[in-house]
Amino acid sequence: MTQTPTRPQTGTLVEQFEFGLDAPICLTWELTYACNLECAHCLSSSGRRDPRELTTEQCKAVIDELERMQVFYVNIGGGEPTIRPDFWELLEYATAHHVGVKFSTNGVRITPDRAAFLAASDYIDVQISLDGATAEVNDYVRGPGSFDTAIRALENLQAAGFKDAKISVVCTRHNIDQLDEFKAIADRYGATLRLTRLRPSGRGADVWDELHPRPEQQRVLYDWLMAHGDRVLTGDSFFHLAAFGESLPGLNLCGAGRVVCLIDPVGDVYACPFAIHDNFLAGNVLTDGGFQRVWQTSDLFADLRSPQTGGACSTCSFYDSCRGGCMAAKFFTGLPLDGPDPECVQGYAADALAGERQPPAPSQDHSKANPTRRQPVMLTLATSRPSAPPVSACAESPLAGFVPSQP
Repeated sequence: MTQTPTRPQTGTLVEQFEFGLDAPICLTWELTYACNLECAHCLSSSGRRDPRELTTEQCKAVIDELERMQVFYVNIGGGEPTIRPDFWELLEYATAHHVGVKFSTNGVRITPDRAAFLAASDYIDVQISLDGATAEVNDYVRGPGSFDTAIRALENLQAAGFKDAKISVVCTRHNIDQLDEFKAIADRYGATLRLTRLRPSGRGADVWDELHPRPEQQRVLYDWLMAHGDRVLTGDSFFHLAAFGESLPGLNLCGAGRVVCLIDPVGDVYACPFAIHDNFLAGNVLTDGGFQRVWQTSDLFADLRSPQTGGACSTCSFYDSCRGGCMAAKFFTGLPLDGPDPECVQGYAADALAGERQPPAPSQDHSKANPTRRQPVMLTLATSRPSAPPVSACAESPLAGFVPSQP
């Protein structure tokens, strides 16, 4: 194993975090690839359960390790995590062992009874996925009926007295003009709006050209976040927008392998929740000595924590704020990792995107083999989908509530 570079004891948080931490501030844990939906842009290509997924006892062992490492909190996702039969048991186990939980769900199993259970806990945060402020826009990518399911879950949470649920929106060119409407929905249900960036990973690679915001919409998104950012979470998704001028609130740094990572349903550890590919596989919690050993000693993480030169972006006057953009976005569009982000707002990726590229083949796919009634409209009803959808661009900030120790 490669020795991780020594983290400096002084300097800005960004300068220190580039060298990684002894434990991630938060991590994403996908408990299952099973899902009742088949969202067109699913970054993990979820649908079918992997028969090798960690058992209940193996999951509890991971939670024990996270407790010992004092991991800040864990983002649980999937797939649809609530489909897993032992989900609620694992949720209670985690909170009983001082591991805070935020889980993402399409809302399918947030019944009134479950909402009451969640409202009774101080250590659980719930994030409802909603990619359109109307059924027409949302169901276009998430499937028929998914808008109503999400709204019903929000209603159940509000009725149960759950405080500050999150509404998670993946920004696409079809919903950028609905930002105010999303905020109104969040306000209506006493929730907080969270915007995240569309990544071209998983099934998202197949629809990225159609769904990612247009250049002019990136500016709309940036201006809206500058005006509302103090009341909207972004999970540091949009640090590439800093090249417009002023940086958005947050870390403004790719935290892959430095402060965040992903554990998948079979225990594989990836550098980034948006980069589920063999190229970013650091190890496995079952075969490589546990999560802590993978996090602290893997060759991949050591490489990511080494000083970065900036490559082709180093001469850009906005490099210190943009940091070259998103590693996963570059990788899955076939661009060099040391080059500009494919959505570089200064336009520096245009020539590379127009040239010869070889986007990587997916290393796994858990999509359902047979179509179902919930399959995404945009993938199955191309002849009848809206001819002109509305157009107008890894989690709240991983630093939320984090207080660095004094040297």
